[in-house]
Amino acid sequence: MPEAIIDAAARSHTRALILLVTVALLSFLPGFFAIPPVDRDEATFAQSTKQMIESGNYADIRFRDAPRYRKPPGIYWMQAATVLAARAVGFRHALTTIWLYRLPSLAGAIAAVWLTYWTALALVSRRAAVLAGLMMVSCAVLGIEARLATTDAMLLLATVGAMGALARVYLSSHGRPQSAPGRWTSAAAFWTALAAGALLKGPVILMVAGLCAIMLSIRDRSVKWLLGLRPVAGLVWLTTLTLPWFLFIYSQSGSAFPEAWAEDILPKMLQGMEGHNGPPGYYLALFWVTFWPGCALAGLAAPAVLAARRTPATAFLLAWLLPSWAVFELAGTKLPHYVLPLYPSVAMLIAGVVDARELSRRPWLVRGAIWGAVLPTLVGALSIAALIMMSHQWSPLVWLLPGVAVAISISGWRHLARGGAERALLFGVMAALLMSAGVFGVIVPRLRAVFPSAALAELLEASGCAERRAVTSFTFDEPSLVFLAGTETKATDIFGAVGFLSAGPCRFAFVDTADADRFAGQAASTRLRYRPAGRIEGINYTKATAFSLVVYWSGAEHRAK
Repeated sequence: MPEAIIDAAARSHTRALILLVTVALLSFLPGFFAIPPVDRDEATFAQSTKQMIESGNYADIRFRDAPRYRKPPGIYWMQAATVLAARAVGFRHALTTIWLYRLPSLAGAIAAVWLTYWTALALVSRRAAVLAGLMMVSCAVLGIEARLATTDAMLLLATVGAMGALARVYLSSHGRPQSAPGRWTSAAAFWTALAAGALLKGPVILMVAGLCAIMLSIRDRSVKWLLGLRPVAGLVWLTTLTLPWFLFIYSQSGSAFPEAWAEDILPKMLQGMEGHNGPPGYYLALFWVTFWPGCALAGLAAPAVLAARRTPATAFLLAWLLPSWAVFELAGTKLPHYVLPLYPSVAMLIAGVVDARELSRRPWLVRGAIWGAVLPTLVGALSIAALIMMSHQWSPLVWLLPGVAVAISISGWRHLARGGAERALLFGVMAALLMSAGVFGVIVPRLRAVFPSAALAELLEASGCAERRAVTSFTFDEPSLVFLAGTETKATDIFGAVGFLSAGPCRFAFVDTADADRFAGQAASTRLRYRPAGRIEGINYTKATAFSLVVYWSGAEHRAK
């Protein structure tokens, strides 16, 4: 029985952590090594890190020739350390192996699940802490971020660490001295986590922790509890950890670094940038997708959470969640993962209610919880349809894994309707593992049309050229292509492509199929020696457009056309 696993895990911290890391690996590893670089954020982060390694300059953050100072250097340095370590042990093609750049995200996601458990121990029972960890490990948006070489999984880790320490300091001021492991331990953990978060994504972690502290101080009509954070020593420690790194970056970039931060943060608050906008309520609507499968129990847990809002533990979790959520809803720029640092508080609130068996039994809320089975049905059907339409592929696993996940989800809802909330949650976690294996492990890697950069890079690799360079048309000029084909890959027109191929052998041009005749005419006029190396058809999902490219290859051994 699933409950027996939770019984065993709740008996000791070691068993709980073993369970959580096992489920985390089952959840996060499918597709981790097989999915090609994802445009645009992941590929941009990875390419910027690759350029750091190529140039040997770890202070000047760039994508191609453009400075990239809008994000702190933390994640770039973590990725660079991982890739350099792989190269040092002889790993082949380490610079263009995307999963190496993803390893910090994977480690951050697993550690964030552990820290969710650790934080929950100060606020709910040990059994509920295990349930909260399982909710986070199966959370849909964390499953995505664990597979992407971006900042967000590591930011979640830093945020949960800071909030866990803050919770212990706050609860110790409310007669729970056992919540604080030592006089200085919680304070040191808090300020260290703040420093890590600041080096990863600037002021986001400061906002979450700061708003939580303000709300709790207003609630208690006192700021005395904040003295437990040792604010003077803490601020000195925070400055000691962060200032040298920022001075290091400033020494290379000058005023461009602080100016980029100022130009990035304020506009994001006031208006949608790069098309990432949405009205207030955007995150509330997406919550029912991004926090699956735990979202199925959110409505049922809400009445009990509201009733317990005055207890210190619930008040802390609500102070973590509500003010920062409001800020994200009101901000102009919106992306689904922005609220991820708030999801552990939701998991703990739901887990506490589930463990206390206080879920609402209102029929309309129970009926609404069937969304936990409807969502995987929709996702599975759309994923299978995409695979058939784009890749014309079929295999038993494509149907089997999502199908079993849907069946388990339906069974979980039936247990919920009969009052078995914990079993329903565990069934949801099992369904999430199967969906992860089916969608990320089987379907997404087979959507080759969605990852044309990988196919183009394979053509370059098959040429056998040790020193190869490429240019591309303006039709497809995404960061993933720069990452895989080479930092010098540029977008150009027909004349630029012909001139580029004329400069020597082992050069490749990715030309729009519609421009093939114009290319041939221009090549003939310059007596260019070249040959077609293949054709790639794909979908640029960042622009929602289909395209077709012909790959031309220059070489002294090829006859003139």
